[in-house]
Amino acid sequence: MRRQALGITSLIAAAAFVLTACSPAAPEAETKTLKVVYQKTDSFTALDTLFEAAKQEFEAANQGVTVALEPIQANDDDYGTKLALALRSPSTAPDVFYEDTFKVRSDVDAGYLLKLDSHLEGWKDWDTFDAGAKAAGLGDDGGTYAVPLGTDTRAIWYNKKVLTAAGVSVPWEPRTWQDVLDTARKIKASDPSVVPFNMYAGKASGEGTVMQSFYELLYGTDSELYDADAKKWVVGSPGFTDSLGFLKTLYDEKLAVSPAEALDANVWKKVFGEWLPQGKMGATVEGSYTPSFWQKGGSYEWAEYGQDMGVTAFPTQNGQAPGGVSMSGGWTLAVGAETKNPDLAFEFLATALNQKNSLAFNIASSQIAVRKDVAADAGYQAANPFVKDVSELVAVTYYRPATADYPRISAAVQEATEAVITGAKSPEQAAADYDAAVKGIVGEAKTVAQ
Repeated sequence: MRRQALGITSLIAAAAFVLTACSPAAPEAETKTLKVVYQKTDSFTALDTLFEAAKQEFEAANQGVTVALEPIQANDDDYGTKLALALRSPSTAPDVFYEDTFKVRSDVDAGYLLKLDSHLEGWKDWDTFDAGAKAAGLGDDGGTYAVPLGTDTRAIWYNKKVLTAAGVSVPWEPRTWQDVLDTARKIKASDPSVVPFNMYAGKASGEGTVMQSFYELLYGTDSELYDADAKKWVVGSPGFTDSLGFLKTLYDEKLAVSPAEALDANVWKKVFGEWLPQGKMGATVEGSYTPSFWQKGGSYEWAEYGQDMGVTAFPTQNGQAPGGVSMSGGWTLAVGAETKNPDLAFEFLATALNQKNSLAFNIASSQIAVRKDVAADAGYQAANPFVKDVSELVAVTYYRPATADYPRISAAVQEATEAVITGAKSPEQAAADYDAAVKGIVGEAKTVAQ
């Protein structure tokens, strides 16, 4: 989720907290400022709307406290970079901030996040959060350091008109990787001007490459990225090589976008804003948040998306159980470890994530709700035509390894996909280089051959 923008707002010059006495006669009355940092892009404004509402509600209930909203105009990767820079210094660190789930543990290890257990004990709303979603905010010590905003799943989103024109029956339910390739080839034969099947690849798309592409492949094989029981990273994986091989076939046969387009960080804008709405793409692997771009008020409003689009699970390699694959991630809100006002910071976090604000945000951003009262709300259930379909994919979903090493491992996976789609390396060579990179990152003792 949530996406790209061209502008990047620097946080290095951000102001520190200002504690100013209102008057010499009343030193106990003071003005306090909470700094809230989050992501905002041309196509992702739902969080900005959420925080504006929470600011108004919070300030009305806390006279003398000002909430300074400081959105960072940046894509996911650049947002993470700018946030990390701000967190390194007490003078620039925010009080409350938007935190990707896959960075929680590494940022806990770095000392950037405040442990929230004592605050959560007194927050009655915490019981309404799904137990599985709560795990996204855990540190290695078992403490909770972040609270989830929502979660997501991944699926194949396909244009019914494009598939029908190619002679493919809808609803489309591919059972194997071969089914996907066969359909893509039919689309290409029917209309060479159409992009048959999009799967992201390369470093430019960042986590989009792994979450909306490579992991759907890898977790549909008999291999995995990380052995959770052994707490070791998997190397020598046949499934890893096979997954790279699938991407090579897709790109070599021109069934996907061109390599140059794949290496454009803004390629997703064409997917959502042009190719699918205009019938110039057959299908793409994307998140459950996809309708947020097309629904009323979205960046690429498309009134007919509910009729023209279909959704289905990405299949396992050979149709083996459980039959489909999804990936889930999501974002959280965290309190900075350097905050001078931890109680107020948590109170703002709780205000932003109360039932009313969570419902509005989940609907606006097409998130899968993590609060039970939001999930049961009739307005949420009717938010878009695909809520039920994408929610059911939770049954076959996987999560990224919640380790401090993960961000560097992800980067190595992205490099492997880029090497393959550009023809720089064969799948076997790229997989071998990935194995070497993993051993260099975590040490050979923390790897296991599979």
